[in-house]
Amino acid sequence: MKISKLSLGALGIVTAGLFAFNALVNGTVKGTVSPSDGAARAWIISATDTLKAPITQGAFEIPDVKPGTYKVIIEAKPPYKNTAKDGITVTDGQTSDVGEIKLSQ
Repeated sequence: MKISKLSLGALGIVTAGLFAFNALVNGTVKGTVSPSDGAARAWIISATDTLKAPITQGAFEIPDVKPGTYKVIIEAKPPYKNTAKDGITVTDGQTSDVGEIKLSQ
């Protein structure tokens, strides 16, 4: 009985540790949009993932992004047009700043 409780406890600790480690491995994508009121959402897309975040006061930040290469798509409000930026690389535990994305009409 003691061995079962000890094994179960150890398994719980290992599982919690794996989840904590996983959170540290992912990165963040951030940037700004100009004009600041011209867009609603920022999307990042890869072959296996799609994530989005609202754009607030011209800025966006998308946390918990798995390492890889992404395309950023800015969902614009009329009269502006959606805009995309390719080749955004996300690495373990780092923030990828895509800089300022200017919208066109």
